[in-house]
Amino acid sequence: MCNKFLCSALLGCLVFASAAAAQTQSGSLIDPDTYRGLAADRRAHQIGDTLTVVVTETARASASANTDAQSGVQLAANTQTHHSSHNYGIGLSGDDAGQGKTSRAGTLQAQLAVRVVAVEGDGMLRIQGNQTVVVNGEKQQFALTGLVRSEDISTGNTILSNRISEANIQFTGKGDVSESQRRSILYRITRWLGLI
Repeated sequence: MCNKFLCSALLGCLVFASAAAAQTQSGSLIDPDTYRGLAADRRAHQIGDTLTVVVTETARASASANTDAQSGVQLAANTQTHHSSHNYGIGLSGDDAGQGKTSRAGTLQAQLAVRVVAVEGDGMLRIQGNQTVVVNGEKQQFALTGLVRSEDISTGNTILSNRISEANIQFTGKGDVSESQRRSILYRITRWLGLI
């Protein structure tokens, strides 16, 4: 029992001595640039930190125009003699009506992990992230860049895409499905020439 106590005491002294030696070499056991306390906020705040962006973008646009025009011309003449009178008239009228409407809608929902690549002078975080998914030979790429404020990042280390300043969100696909959506070169040439 005495030997166990003696070994534990010696081990404790060695740990204390090595900690003291490390403290005298660097001045502190804790690096103030990277240290975060046990109860500290875990939100991204410096270069290299990651956070999750929840992309919920919905865009809708519509425009409509109505045109209604009416015009008319009336020409009348009246002749009268001692025995009778005659009335003559000619009339022209025209109506023109036109309607036009265009609308466009798009929705994008995704989640993407991004990295803080720079901290701006005003404290805003510049983020950047890329993701590539291949499904049945169809390659889909998702890229996002922008600026976020630290206070907009939730305690779960996530941020909504509508809170990103200067957001650049790109979602592209390459493969059989994307190629089938492209118009043929013959169609594009005839369209450019104005033949169709």
